[in-house]
Amino acid sequence: MHYLLGALSFLTFNLIGSRVATDGPLQEPFFLIPIGFMFLFIGIIWTALRFIMSKNQKVNI
Repeated sequence: MHYLLGALSFLTFNLIGSRVATDGPLQEPFFLIPIGFMFLFIGIIWTALRFIMSKNQKVNI
């Protein structure tokens, strides 16, 4: 689930795109990049924890 949210954040960032306003500043949804990386990192940690927990349960039985 976290991987999907991370991928959707990056996809949304690319779909929205960036543009320069008429008065000069860059307008882009930059907040989606760190949110995407956060979701990917959480997904990696969650997967690693689930893998470790499943190995521990098999050893204890």
